[in-house]
Amino acid sequence: MSGYNKNFGAYGEQLAAEYLKKNRYKIMERNFCTPYGEIDIVAKDKKTVVFIEVKTRSSEKYGTGLDAINAKKRKTMLKCAEFYISAKRIKSPVRIDVISIDTSLAGGITHIKGALE
Repeated sequence: MSGYNKNFGAYGEQLAAEYLKKNRYKIMERNFCTPYGEIDIVAKDKKTVVFIEVKTRSSEKYGTGLDAINAKKRKTMLKCAEFYISAKRIKSPVRIDVISIDTSLAGGITHIKGALE
């Protein structure tokens, strides 16, 4: 991943974290590494622990951020969440969300709750 892409992704994750805070989520972790990959954001929505994948795009030239969530990415997201649940001994309800940030649109944040259900 190029430096630009990494910085751009971090920018999108910051926008997503700010959006979540405004919507009363409590950020628990950011960029949590597992043997299977990284969880962008772990947050709490009331009593539910939410694992959030953030995809940031500057245009739809290569598709939307949501288009990037293919079968392989879904499998990785599930494995990362399972690892976190086991490692942290989570007993509360859990959910996996996706936030797509489109920087070419004002207010271009799409939040899909329960994206893998």
